[in-house]
Formats: sequence, C-alpha cells, structure tokens
Amino acid sequence: MPEKSKEEIAKEKLKLKKLVKELEKIKGMHTELVTVYVPADYNIYEMVSTLKTEQNTAANIKSKSVRKNVMSALEKIIAHLALYRKTPENGLAVFSGNMAEREGVADIRIWPVEPPEPLRTKLYWCSQQFDLRPLQDMVSEKEVYGIICLDRSEADVALLKGRKIESIVHMESIVPGKSRAGGQSATRFSRVREGLMHDWMKRISEAANKVFMEHKEVIGIIISGSGPTKEEFLRKELLFADVRQKILGTVDTSYTGDFGLEETVERGSELLKEASIVKEKTLLMRFLTELQKPHGLAIYGFKATIEKLEAGQLDQLLLSEGLRYVQVEFECGHKQWLPTDQKPALCPVENTEKRVNYIRDAADVLEDLALNYGAKLKLVSVDTKESQQFLALGGVGGFLRYRT
Repeated sequence: MPEKSKEEIAKEKLKLKKLVKELEKIKGMHTELVTVYVPADYNIYEMVSTLKTEQNTAANIKSKSVRKNVMSALEKIIAHLALYRKTPENGLAVFSGNMAEREGVADIRIWPVEPPEPLRTKLYWCSQQFDLRPLQDMVSEKEVYGIICLDRSEADVALLKGRKIESIVHMESIVPGKSRAGGQSATRFSRVREGLMHDWMKRISEAANKVFMEHKEVIGIIISGSGPTKEEFLRKELLFADVRQKILGTVDTSYTGDFGLEETVERGSELLKEASIVKEKTLLMRFLTELQKPHGLAIYGFKATIEKLEAGQLDQLLLSEGLRYVQVEFECGHKQWLPTDQKPALCPVENTEKRVNYIRDAADVLEDLALNYGAKLKLVSVDTKESQQFLALGGVGGFLRYRT
C-alpha cells in the first residue's frame, strides 16, 4: 500500500477531530455507551471472542433497559468487526450506544474509526461517556520538543511529541566517580577525569547536534539531569548555534534514563508552555504586521476569509478558541453568521421570517471548508495580548497563498 502524503494525513486527522468533538458531547442516561479499541497488529477474531464473552456477562446486568442496550451495542460492534478479515493497518476504534433521549426508548448507533496513526490501546469499556483519550491524543496539536537528560554516567537525547516521549539516543559513559583509584595522585586523577568528562560531553553534544539538525520541527529544547553536570554541559557550548538558540532552560531531575525523561516533562511544564505561547505570539505578530501592509498576505472576518477559502487562495486558516458564533441556514437557502447567544429571526436577504434548516457551530463550518479546500488549520488561544487582539478582529482570519 503506498504511503499517504502529509496532506492526506492532515485531512484524516481533521475528520477525526470533528468526530471526536461530536462523540465528546454524547452522554448516556446510564452506563450503556460501549467503547472498543483494537490495537494495530492485534488479532481481530480474538477481540470478537472477548466481546462475545462480555455480552454473556452483560446478561447479568440488573436493569432491564441497560442490559438490553449494552447487549445491543455489543451486537452491533461484533457485527461490524465481522466485516474485517484482519485488523486494519492502524487498528480500529468502535463506539456504540443508545442515543435515545427518552427513558425506555432504544436508538442504538455505531461509529467505527480507522485511525490515521497506529493504535496501541486494547480496550473494552462501558460507561456513560465514550473513552476517547487515545483518539484525543492523536488529534491534539503535537508540538515537538527536544530533551537532553544527562549526568556523568548516562545520557538520553529524546523527542517529546504531544505526550509521547521518544528516546532517540541512549549513551553510557566511563567517567569515574570522584574517589580516585589506588596509587594515583589527586592531580593526575583529576586531570584524567576532566579529560574523560570533556570527551563524554562531546559525545552527547555530537549526538544531540545530529538529532536536532535532522528534526528541524523541534521548537524548543530542555537540558535536564541531577547535579551540576547539565550546567557544565551548557557552559562548554559544544552544541551548534542553531541548536543552542532553541534551548528553553534547565530542569533538575532525580534520575536520568526513562524516569529522568518523564521527570523532565513533569518539572519542565512551565518552560514547555512558555515555548508554545512564544510560537503563537510570533505567528500572530506576523499576522498583525501583514494586516498593516497595503497588499499584505493576512485577511480577517467571516466574509473575506470564506471567500478566499472557497477560491482556494487561503494557505492557513486561523480560528480563535474564543470564537462564539454559529452559522444559520434558513429554508430559503440563505445563510447567516450569528453570535451563539443570539436567536435567528429574519432571513438576512429577504428580511422575512423563515424556518431554520440548521444551526452549526462556526468553527465546525470553517474546519470543513479548510478540509475541502486544502488550507492548514491553526487554533489560536485567548491567553496572550496578541490572541485577544485577534479575537477582537472577529476570531477568524488567515494567510493567503499569494498576494491578490
């Protein structure tokens, strides 16, 4: 099977993000919403066997309506899994449950998902909400950070993608402790140890330079470890200038290795948050600068943004997380953008009262357009002065592919 392009993967993730948002809103009356995850490379027939066992167990549920709904949801999931000869390449997630809004009424629906990334979770879960965490992690924006976790005995160069830590290089040193071997003078031992320590730090820097020059997407790097070794490593300035300028700071950890990497993420959360904010501020400063140019690449507002989107001229769509608008379509086909707290009254074109066909969240409508017309999507927070300025401009805008 040919590899998917980045654009195809991005579109799949945008579709998945929309589905996740839809499933997040669903709340069951009882513990009758069923979640099933079949991991990549897992035997799908074994999962079917597991679910049949769970179906027998569900027959013991005391409430008649809950028992019926859980067993019906499991039946739908089992029937869907039976359509596959083997587990899809990236695994399979299936959600099913009763969507009826009245007690005693059954409306069992099913949502199967073939995720855009390999699924590692195996799960059967029954609750009042679907367990969406593995999919939420896939669709969350994964800014990539670098970690160099070291002491005098071992070191790791790692990447942090979303919540996933990936150790790229692990090394162990031969630098001796501070107690010297018998027969050696203190001066000679100190000189030998200092030379070995320099060689050790040079090895770490060479590995880090290689990793971070290959991974240009890294937006910030944290240096961590126990004791003063990390500060000494920084003072030696063995890292390339392009790598050094991405260093966010240092973090004290009690460990190195896998535990040290986990501890780095936990204790370095403020550094990571600040780096994300800086990245967003830089983007919005560029946006505001382009707006001030006579023929700049930035646009804002629903009408102008949608016009450029549908013409295929928008490269990147910016949406504020503070956006509180909906799109209303009247039975005559005319559409209107309204604040979420404002009820639709008159058709904006005919100026007469018309029946409403639908009301959709503005962000969902714009995400659909970005997907259909190949524009990249960036959600903007409301945490900075620049993001508040963007929200004051309407919370919708973007960058054009070329000047018009």
